[in-house]
Amino acid sequence: MPELIGRVLGGRYRLIQPLGSGASAQVFLADDVTLRRRVAVKVLHPALADDDAFLRQFRAEARAAAALNHPNVMAVYDWGEDDGPYLVLEYLGGGSLRALLDRGRRLSVSQAVLVGIDAARALEAAHRRGFVHRDIKPANLLFGDDARLRVADFGLARALSEAAWTEPVEGLVGTARYAAPEQGDGSPVDGRADVYSLGLVLIEAVTGVVPLTADSPLRTLASRAEAPVPVPAELGPLREVLARVGRPNPSERPTAAELGSALLGVARSLARPEPLPLVGATDGATRASSAPVADPTILPAWGPPIDDDHTTVLAPDRRPLDPTSAVRAAASRGRRPQGQPADRLPPGGAGPGPGRRRRWGALVVTVALVAALAGGGLAWAQLRPATAAVPTVTSQPLSEARAELEAAQRATDGEVSWEVVEQGDYSETVDADTVILQTPAPGARLKDGGTITLRYSKGPPPADVPDLTDMGVEEAAAALAAAGFTLGPERQQSDESVEAGTVLTWYGPDGAERPIQVAKGSAVSLLVSAGPAPRTVPDGLASGGYDQAAAALASVGLEAARSEEFSTDVQKDQVIRSEPAAGTSVAKGSTVTLVVSKGRDLVTIPTVADLSPQEAEARLEAAGLVVTVIAPSGATKAYVTDPAAATVVDRGAAVRLYLR
Repeated sequence: MPELIGRVLGGRYRLIQPLGSGASAQVFLADDVTLRRRVAVKVLHPALADDDAFLRQFRAEARAAAALNHPNVMAVYDWGEDDGPYLVLEYLGGGSLRALLDRGRRLSVSQAVLVGIDAARALEAAHRRGFVHRDIKPANLLFGDDARLRVADFGLARALSEAAWTEPVEGLVGTARYAAPEQGDGSPVDGRADVYSLGLVLIEAVTGVVPLTADSPLRTLASRAEAPVPVPAELGPLREVLARVGRPNPSERPTAAELGSALLGVARSLARPEPLPLVGATDGATRASSAPVADPTILPAWGPPIDDDHTTVLAPDRRPLDPTSAVRAAASRGRRPQGQPADRLPPGGAGPGPGRRRRWGALVVTVALVAALAGGGLAWAQLRPATAAVPTVTSQPLSEARAELEAAQRATDGEVSWEVVEQGDYSETVDADTVILQTPAPGARLKDGGTITLRYSKGPPPADVPDLTDMGVEEAAAALAAAGFTLGPERQQSDESVEAGTVLTWYGPDGAERPIQVAKGSAVSLLVSAGPAPRTVPDGLASGGYDQAAAALASVGLEAARSEEFSTDVQKDQVIRSEPAAGTSVAKGSTVTLVVSKGRDLVTIPTVADLSPQEAEARLEAAGLVVTVIAPSGATKAYVTDPAAATVVDRGAAVRLYLR
């Protein structure tokens, strides 16, 4: 690493201090000459520069990773190839979780939950865009000076899998110590592999031990394919969540979004965590390296920019070609030998006179001059690289700028091909995905293989989203407006424990739940409690007694009330019906009346013999009977009834009264 200190990559990034190294890359603290800011530069192994498959994958992954914008994902600012591929990353001064654990530090359960929530949010955002990290481990979980976690190296593990110089073990991509079992058997890998790895990291962060680790990568993966991850008791309320995360079958694990929600639920039952005992990014590197370290507080002075199009054609003697030198040489060759008279003729005939000699001398000079100029012009034509004028794309949408640059290259019939690098900057005045600045400037001639850098707007900068937990809708809207956001669409969801009209959670414009930061001016959508879900009066209440029906109502959150009535069809003490009827939707806690049978309403037919017809009929009707009078001519007294007196019948039964 020491020999790279002071080197400038891509004419822009000066390496000033080593931060760490691994099997495939070295990481340096660097100065961005153009923007005058600190960045981290990851310089990959030089052998990768000759690996075409890797370079193709690297370029594709670098572009995609640079577009992955999330508060918990390490930003990719730039990438390039300078005697080897490199990435320019957000510099995070808080160090990594690996550095923290290597110092013998352990996280409390509350601190581990905090780390897990941030990492799960990063994974959720990446998985939603089709990214699978494949190498989640403590070294890839880094912290900024604000202690906020970022996940690093999205896309790099996948690109390295294409490299011919270091073949993965049995198809494994990533670090076997934290790999999910499916990463070693050729099975398709999705986001649940990252969730499994994150679970192992959280267990190690609290206990210091990575579970199910054997003496080789293959044995490690084989043991994980056969058994779920054991979660030690010291994980406390995290045990249940991590037990689901560590299941061998990916389909039985939660997604990153589900893991984040589960961790939020655990967090509500825990005390607020102490600040993380972060290890600075440069602490370990400074002690581990014996190389001299540049003072990271001093920015170097930079000279004028290099003109990449400037070429000097040199003569064989390394001096610049001077056409007048041909004149001097020719004149020198045309001089007479020293001591020879000017008018003396050489033997063998008459020589030229002074006029003729002057004409021949001029001809020789002319021929020499033309030859020299022609030779110099030919050399320049052969050595000068093909160039083309850079079109104006500033203030254009990024898609149109790309198309115009491609058209300019096509117009050269294949003589010129440029590398186009896109770098995003936040702007409150320029629309998102609009070119702010282009380098080189419009009209400049750029050689074949040159680089055009487009700086485009990523829209307004991110701003902190307020915590809207337990707020009402109006209160939440006011808090969002005060923070510079607008209120997006509102959705409602039933909740058994949260009062109607209270905010349950919120979403950023990209759909991320409870985002820490989103672009200023963005719309934040609310999910609001609609209160407990309506209940349906269950069926089958009339199939048993009151107590049984009341228990069935209580099981769905409804109250029971008793009412009784006679029934000729339903046995005594059995439920006849419910009011409201079965299948009716009512609010939770509503009262449902259960109508219970008192059995048959029986009466005894009274004796009416010898009573006047009027008295007899009145007595029978008073008993609840329906009377039919049968009277022969001249009858004046009641005689008998049918059914007979003292017979027990249902109230409302028909009785015939005979007179005599």
